[in-house]
Amino acid sequence: MPNERRSLAVALAVLGLVTIAAPARAADEAAAEAPAVALTTADLKGISTPGADDLAKGDPGGTLTGTAGDIVMADPKAGLTLADVVNQVGQNRVAINFVWTLVAGFLVMFMQAGFALVETGLCRAKNANHTMMMNFMVYGFGLFAYWVMGFAIQQGGSAGITNLGGVNPLNNEFKLSLFGKDWGLFGTKGFFLSGDTYDVGVMVLFLFQMVFMDTATTIVTGAAAERWKFAAFAISTFCLGAITYPLFGNWAWGGGWLSQLGVNFKLGHGYCDFAGSGVVHSVGGLTALAVAMIIGPRIGKYNRDGSPNAIPGHDITMVLLGCFILAFGWFGFNPGSTLGASGNGNLRIGSIAVNTMLAGCTGSFGAILYMWIRFGKPDASMSGNGLLAGLVAITAPSGFVNTVGSAIIGFSAGVLVCLSVEFLERVFKVDDPVGATSVHGTCGLWGVLCLGLFADGTSNYGGSWNGVDGSVTGLFYGDPGQFVAQLIGVCTLVGVIFTLSYVLNWIVDVFVGQRVSVDAELEGLDLPEMGALGYPEFQLVTPGTGHSADVGR
Repeated sequence: MPNERRSLAVALAVLGLVTIAAPARAADEAAAEAPAVALTTADLKGISTPGADDLAKGDPGGTLTGTAGDIVMADPKAGLTLADVVNQVGQNRVAINFVWTLVAGFLVMFMQAGFALVETGLCRAKNANHTMMMNFMVYGFGLFAYWVMGFAIQQGGSAGITNLGGVNPLNNEFKLSLFGKDWGLFGTKGFFLSGDTYDVGVMVLFLFQMVFMDTATTIVTGAAAERWKFAAFAISTFCLGAITYPLFGNWAWGGGWLSQLGVNFKLGHGYCDFAGSGVVHSVGGLTALAVAMIIGPRIGKYNRDGSPNAIPGHDITMVLLGCFILAFGWFGFNPGSTLGASGNGNLRIGSIAVNTMLAGCTGSFGAILYMWIRFGKPDASMSGNGLLAGLVAITAPSGFVNTVGSAIIGFSAGVLVCLSVEFLERVFKVDDPVGATSVHGTCGLWGVLCLGLFADGTSNYGGSWNGVDGSVTGLFYGDPGQFVAQLIGVCTLVGVIFTLSYVLNWIVDVFVGQRVSVDAELEGLDLPEMGALGYPEFQLVTPGTGHSADVGR
């Protein structure tokens, strides 16, 4: 019976019920070479567990807690069976993945606080309440829209996520058949999370995907700050959470046509976006660009000759604190996108976390160096944006690249965000108070392309990705098809998603009006739009005059 006992010990070690001692390594190797012997229920009968008297004395070393006696038995009268052990193993794996994904989702939700601080700090004091309220209510408006229909459109056909138990109720994708291939367009299961989508795995997936969607919606509030009508903001946020974001999310993550470019056309592993440089940041950044173009620049931003004026924010300490919070939340964003910590190559979460840190670090380096060389000072606000730019750019490739690639991606994004801010402001005449379009739009697109360049072919998430066997590999490591798939994703984002966002927000502008009145903008939006000042005890003064002004006019 030595092999049987060895098999039993190994099986229980998986559950953490026993420990295989180091001196037994030789025996382990010998057992591995011997023919496998099936574990039976009879083997379990002789396992001794701590008695009630032993447990009553306390367990300061943790050696008595978590034994075979803690395995849930289907029939206590029959005693512990092999089926009980195997079912416990399966449930433990899914439970680990549930907890990991939920905690990661909670971290991403806390990023809302970071966005609120960054955007409010980069705006003037007379608009603090309005800017903070947009960041506060974007959570509620976006969540409601996603619950009603956004989640169903995005994930309604994504059954088969084994890390979360399969989420098998999400089993209906609307497809078109063209050129002999199926083109998934949107899901049709999960509206109101009702019917058979009332499922524990679906709920975990909903929470995690919802906070990602909400990140995209809050990007827009920064670009349109200081002149966006609150009612228009509410409607625009609903449209983004219910329609625009879920559509691209489906094409990339819900089994839609972009993800199937590998299966259908042999383009690498299809469009890949590990944690959302494209799905989250580019969609949010391009929507921000559309809204900023429709609303137009703030009063006083441009001179008659078209040259821009700087309009400094009121609290740089708030901005940098917000950046720290966002960097912390990104540890939920990227590593959490494995949707698990057990099985299917999920132990790569450590690599993903380190890649995330490095890219944020080198992103701030790139921005500091650029601003220092260009203007003679290491600009604080652009240093913060450089950090965020590096984090945005690494989001898509984080699960597929090594640390050297991460450092390069982050540094290049830090420089790119500075170039993009200047280009949009001086050439396109787009007024973006916080640089959201550049941080999330420009660097999000760059991150999508970087995946197609730097993916090193060493990741192994269950042996395949998007239905294609093997590991995702970029152009620099031998697969040009992957870069082509990423290019198609970028073209879709710019050509389809930006256009759709522009049209939807143009309709809002026609029927509701996107921009506040001139008087409200000059006074500051806190009183006209929200009815209360963000800083009621402060006396705001007109810059350069020393005279009191009506609410910072």
